[in-house]
Amino acid sequence: MPVSRLQRRVTNRLRDTRTAAGLSQGDLAQRAGITRQALYAMEKDQYLPGTEVALQLAHALGTSVEDLFSLNEGQDVLQAELPADHPGVLKSTRVKLATIGNRFVAKPVMELGDVLNYTVPADALVLGAVPRRKRSVYVQLLKSQKDVESQILVAGCDPAIHLAGEHVRQQGGAASVVGWTMASLAALRALKRGDVHVAGIHLRDRRSGEYNLPFLRKYLRGQTVTVVRFATWQEGLLLKGGNPKRVRGFEDLARPDVRMVNRERGAGARLLLDHLLSRHRIPSQVVSGYGTIAPSQIGLGRWIAEGKADVGIGARAVAQLYNFDFIPLQEERYDLVIPTSYVHSHPGMRIFLDTLVTRRFQREIEALGGYDARESGKIIRQQ
Repeated sequence: MPVSRLQRRVTNRLRDTRTAAGLSQGDLAQRAGITRQALYAMEKDQYLPGTEVALQLAHALGTSVEDLFSLNEGQDVLQAELPADHPGVLKSTRVKLATIGNRFVAKPVMELGDVLNYTVPADALVLGAVPRRKRSVYVQLLKSQKDVESQILVAGCDPAIHLAGEHVRQQGGAASVVGWTMASLAALRALKRGDVHVAGIHLRDRRSGEYNLPFLRKYLRGQTVTVVRFATWQEGLLLKGGNPKRVRGFEDLARPDVRMVNRERGAGARLLLDHLLSRHRIPSQVVSGYGTIAPSQIGLGRWIAEGKADVGIGARAVAQLYNFDFIPLQEERYDLVIPTSYVHSHPGMRIFLDTLVTRRFQREIEALGGYDARESGKIIRQQ
């Protein structure tokens, strides 16, 4: 059970009201007959004023106590953490929540992607920052805490994870899946930090040709994890329908008239690109657009569809989505890395993993194009 519940359920509008009135902290403190230090502490939610001081503040601001301080109508207020290196969020930001260990992790809905920002309901709204706690915010729940605790936060770049989440939801239980678009190495780092429950990766080791496991030995050394196959897909060159630049193979990326859109460092597609550039002895400097970065596979496809680039490396399913031409390069194995403790303890994990082995899900993911789901749900390694 998370220990980060905030017992006080009060919304504090003191600072916003003072600022709207054009008063400094010193001005309001003098009018209300209190010290500036006391007012600062109240605005930072370090403590609430007593009845007399609350009335004095309301009178000085020409408003009511209820407009300055109000109960949150019985809705839970929790303390949650933003992911590492997050710059922070504004009040009323919509967030998805997940319980990881003994804390809540908050992910702004707007960062899930353009479309999902308008289609995925939030779990909570940010009320404000927690004083003296870096990355910590107070959030007001929009759903039950029990439902939040059943959510699975999955980081990775395969958009089909959202389809898996919908199949989980249709089973009618409390379990649900939140997909967080992220490159493979970034997903592993997020898993190591404890920011997510599951990392989805497709990383091929150049030396051994082995997928994913060598990277676990490097980045998750000493951690006990379970590796589950999500799917196998075809990775290749995505080209606008009709292939107007007449790209015939990988070597054409060196042509000055062919503009590329790339993925960020740590993405499986970026590793494949750099490997093939090295093998074909093509310097990255001669590839037009090598430094142009798309944040996701869908974003890469959109870049090409809008005519901002001629080619990029991605999954056949993205080519089918945008009606692109496709030149296959290699087969990719996309695996889910899960701390083994979550496999046994998370209330929704078993439902999620069982969903992957159903023929209903496997048939649908294969219909996306380029996917082979025969091994979906297979345990590749378990410690």
